[in-house]
Amino acid sequence: MTGWHASDHLVTRYADGCLPESDAWSLERHLECCGDCALRVSRTVRATAAGAVLAGIREAVLADVHEAARADIGMTARTDAYRATPAGAPGAAPRTVPAASPAHDPVSGAPVPARPAEFPARARLSARRWPSAGSGAVRVLWALGPAVRGAWLPAVLLVAVGAVVLAHGGGITNARPWLLALAPVVPVAGVALSYGPHADPMHEITAATPSAGLRLVLMRTAAVLAVSLPLLTLAGALLPSTDAPSAAAWLLPGLALTLASLALAGYVGLRAATTVTGGGWLCAVLGPVLAAPGGPTDELGLRLSSYLGGAPAQGGWAVAALLSAALLAARRPAFHFLEKS
Repeated sequence: MTGWHASDHLVTRYADGCLPESDAWSLERHLECCGDCALRVSRTVRATAAGAVLAGIREAVLADVHEAARADIGMTARTDAYRATPAGAPGAAPRTVPAASPAHDPVSGAPVPARPAEFPARARLSARRWPSAGSGAVRVLWALGPAVRGAWLPAVLLVAVGAVVLAHGGGITNARPWLLALAPVVPVAGVALSYGPHADPMHEITAATPSAGLRLVLMRTAAVLAVSLPLLTLAGALLPSTDAPSAAAWLLPGLALTLASLALAGYVGLRAATTVTGGGWLCAVLGPVLAAPGGPTDELGLRLSSYLGGAPAQGGWAVAALLSAALLAARRPAFHFLEKS
């Protein structure tokens, strides 16, 4: 319970659907911890034209739930009676059919029709339940987002494992520069696939929750970083190299590009922001290398040494990450409207 309560005018506008989205989001957060205001909002919504529709939907859902509960209870009672009867007991029914006397529905008392012998297996299947909406497993799965659950994770594994296999199996003596050139855009791509209707089929539902916006984007970004940072760093440490920076030299650039993508998303959207940052990095690193007259691998190693190697370069990436984080915090309200269409 909090010291502030929603005014009648605010509750009425919310029930009519004419409250601005930011104010509605704030009120919904307040309703999570204030039962009095939640009761007032519920009564006000029932008094609107949508109240009758919501009441009808509620009655239909409750009727379906009640019918399913009756079926499960009756099936459980028949299963218990079936298992309690020994196979060789006098007068016992054969093990291939249910007990001779029909079970009765505990709710209505009506007899339940007998079913084939496979009903114990069906009863066991019907007893399984998905975790509730408030359980930790569902919330973690929801927070991870489609990037970690989709094709992005196998692609990261393919890049990391494939680079190690090609380096050691193919005899490539300087494979680390190529992985370091691609590694900073891997989390950026994961962020692009973590939020928005183009990536998440549940986006319309998650975007309507009070926890949507920047909080959800950051949770899914953290999941992407938790997967890609250690995996690609370990793969880089296993790759042979002659003149490339260390395997961990890409961590600060990868973090800075990810934060820059999120900060820029507050202005142009997530897909456009990740395209600008990820594409800009690839053009800056690989463009001159592919056009170099000498060997591309040697040229790439020298270019990465100037971009990633040494304290000045790493310090510059750290400053870029801090500035991007500050801009992201300043653009926080814009994420309430991010990827709405």
